[in-house]
Amino acid sequence: MSSDTLINYVELPCKDIPATKAFFASVFNWTFTDYGDAYCEFRDKGITGGFYKADMASLTASGATLLVFYSPTLEATQQAVEAAGGSVIKPIFTFPGGRRFHFTEPSGNEFAVWSDK
Repeated sequence: MSSDTLINYVELPCKDIPATKAFFASVFNWTFTDYGDAYCEFRDKGITGGFYKADMASLTASGATLLVFYSPTLEATQQAVEAAGGSVIKPIFTFPGGRRFHFTEPSGNEFAVWSDK
């Protein structure tokens, strides 16, 4: 395998691009570049990717890949997720190496946040 072959970009479905952008801007301080009404890109928080207009959501229950954020302040991040309109779908639980919770954002995509603190 080539040493320069790596995951470079991720794209996620999005029912409501304005609501999803507002959520990630509020909780994780993301910024976006819009490419028309049906696509926006994020690129400033450790991963580059985009949200595309779709009537589906990325959920692990249907076999989707789970993107996991790291936070040194897990409870504060959970509070920010809820305050911005996200829904906690798996409350904080422990696992070998840390703790985490799962949430959905306003378009219904599932993410997780973990901490070793």
